[in-house]
Amino acid sequence: MALRLISRRLTPLVSSICHRRIGAATVYFPSFETVHMPETEVTTLKSNGFRIASENWNTPTCTVGIWVDVGSRYESEFNNGVAHFLEHMAFKGTEKRSQQSLELEVENKGAHLNAYTSREMTVYYAKCFVEDLPWAVELLSDILKNSKFEVSQVERERGVILREMEEIESNYQEVVFDYLHATAYQGTPLGRTILGPVENVKSLKADDMRDFIKQNYKAPRMVLSAAGGIDHKQLCDLAEEYFGDFQASYKEGEVVPSLLHCRFTGSEIRDRDDAMPLAHAAIAFEGPGWSSPDTLALMVASSLHGAWDRSYGGGFNVASKLASKFFKESSVHSFQHFFTCYHDTSLW
Repeated sequence: MALRLISRRLTPLVSSICHRRIGAATVYFPSFETVHMPETEVTTLKSNGFRIASENWNTPTCTVGIWVDVGSRYESEFNNGVAHFLEHMAFKGTEKRSQQSLELEVENKGAHLNAYTSREMTVYYAKCFVEDLPWAVELLSDILKNSKFEVSQVERERGVILREMEEIESNYQEVVFDYLHATAYQGTPLGRTILGPVENVKSLKADDMRDFIKQNYKAPRMVLSAAGGIDHKQLCDLAEEYFGDFQASYKEGEVVPSLLHCRFTGSEIRDRDDAMPLAHAAIAFEGPGWSSPDTLALMVASSLHGAWDRSYGGGFNVASKLASKFFKESSVHSFQHFFTCYHDTSLW
């Protein structure tokens, strides 16, 4: 109820303070109506259900990427980590580009190519000049369709991921959030880590990645999204050319992945080490998923709480009341509010 009140009262509150006279000076505050927000244009290809979304910011550069509706939540305990492993293999060469030629192309264009994996999404994206948009879309389609997964590259990336896991183990914030998911969503896919267990990383093979692509990379579960100096019609034409042949549905006998409900369990987990000088902790309760009308209000509330670190200084002068209170507590070193949202649940 309180969250809905925040949502309803936010707009008139901001409008009422857009123009305020203080003493002899007049202070102007921007209103929602004056902030330039370009329209998000969305199109769905009739051929296979592939979606295209773009915003035109009239800039000389753009960011374009493929968002695939698949992550560690769609994995099993036996292949947990395959989505992240697949992301690592994305830029290791295709049938028409070796790894070296791919890297040279990106470098010569002055572009940036990257990818990341979450519990519900895998993303491949490029940043480039607007005139290079056709090249970037073609490159992304080549990576998704024609990656080679050579045995030597798989073994090399296996070592990279194992070292990455060691680094994460020394990042206490990452460890705490993995523990938080493990206990809050215990016994469900959201409780698993994105990188997967060590034994899975050591055993996954190229065929496992090909099977994962075949099972999950379908046109209706993909979005080509772009922002910058984007012409939406041009982007749609490029999508039709390079992604129009993606399979739209599952063939007879193929397993259709389903998004299983992940129940929230009120619980706690502790890993005690008296040799450590500080305690790292996270507290959360279950919130709504992305489609809930309360989600935006929770995002605003999370921003109001903010973050604070004692090394930043500030003390009583920070805007967050929580930070001001923690400043008085000499035992608190830092805090960060978070709102981790998923399709049908969240941690706040």
